[in-house]
Amino acid sequence: MTGHKLPESGEFLSLSLEIVGLASKVGGVSSLKYRVRRATLDDIGQLTAIWDSMQYPTQELARRVTEFQIAEDVNGAVLGGVGLQIAERQGLIHSEAFGDFALADPLRQLLWDRVNAVATNQGLLRLWTQEGAPFWNHSGLVKADAESLQKLPAAWRGPTSPWLTLKLRDDVEIVISADKEFAVFMQSEKQRTEQVFQRAKTIKNIATLVAFALLIAVIVWGVRMFLRNPQLLHR
Repeated sequence: MTGHKLPESGEFLSLSLEIVGLASKVGGVSSLKYRVRRATLDDIGQLTAIWDSMQYPTQELARRVTEFQIAEDVNGAVLGGVGLQIAERQGLIHSEAFGDFALADPLRQLLWDRVNAVATNQGLLRLWTQEGAPFWNHSGLVKADAESLQKLPAAWRGPTSPWLTLKLRDDVEIVISADKEFAVFMQSEKQRTEQVFQRAKTIKNIATLVAFALLIAVIVWGVRMFLRNPQLLHR
């Protein structure tokens, strides 16, 4: 009985590399090529070079470096990043920057996934941005209407550039407040109902007393009539 010839070790290696390459293409962005993480003070030097190329206020951003999520290659070189400032349980996506904008689209997706994870862990209610890349609009952020803009934290108001926003969850405090208002309403209705029943009980008691008083009055009148005219019993 003849069997199939097994591949040599070199063929196994070639096949493995082809499978890994295929997985990378199918996944869109290979996690083997890039890594995303929170920026640290050690990243200021590389980020400063990127920010300078974007003409950003480098010194100000350097003081807030830990707001940034960054993407780096396998050698630890910072390729780009985006800031996420948090205020009033809302997040502001800002100052996206890339050393090579040819990598911007794949890196944005990784950074967006990271920002989403951070927003979820922080329990944020809404995300905001004024970034102009179409990616952000395609990722679910929409132009903020007048009602949404009322929720924009005061610290971020000022520039007239259009705002994009994404609601992540309902404001728990608003829900709790609504529940409290409903509970107060129900308690008020309960008290009102109890007052109505109490008033009805009082009226019933008064009516009973009046009826009893009338009965006594009739009895007294009858007794007096009998005492004045005893012959009434003999008619």
